[in-house]
Amino acid sequence: MIKIRIGNKEDFPGVLALQEKYLYRNLNEIERKSGFVTTPFTSEQIEEILEQNGLFVAENEAGTIISYAFAGSWNYFEQWDIFNVMVSRFPQLSFNGKEITTDNSFQYGPVSIDKEYRGSGVLNLIFEEMRLEFLKKYPLSITFINKVNVISLHAHTKKLGWEIMDEFQFNNNTYIGLAFDMKKSVLKK
Repeated sequence: MIKIRIGNKEDFPGVLALQEKYLYRNLNEIERKSGFVTTPFTSEQIEEILEQNGLFVAENEAGTIISYAFAGSWNYFEQWDIFNVMVSRFPQLSFNGKEITTDNSFQYGPVSIDKEYRGSGVLNLIFEEMRLEFLKKYPLSITFINKVNVISLHAHTKKLGWEIMDEFQFNNNTYIGLAFDMKKSVLKK
């Protein structure tokens, strides 16, 4: 049975191992077609996100971390340049008729799922755990996906219902900007 929960310090080794396994720079071109993560986190950065209850993990029966999802305030994510680019676009964007601000939204992602568990429903479960926690403070979630990460884009738009807002360029890559209404459950009733 898979267990989904808010992460803690004991999860660092498992999260870092899964991150290394699917980090873009560690994969060859063929492996990247199955999905990847681009933002590496250090132990210190993970410890900081724990203060926001912003690390979510899935573990299998053996207690091995098989998935993680990050979520946090824009203040936390401003340490990476790409997130500052995202925030700079907010004045030109809206979602469901609402303006997007750093007060009414947060950054979701990255998320990673061990290849062995992809397609098993783990994405919906870990996302729902995160959604319920962050709905307490934010009505909107914003994220981006590298345009070449077709697997992730499909999973987020088709399985979770994220909506595409726009595209933007950063470091010679094209990214898809997406938004999500946090009141919307992703679990089938």
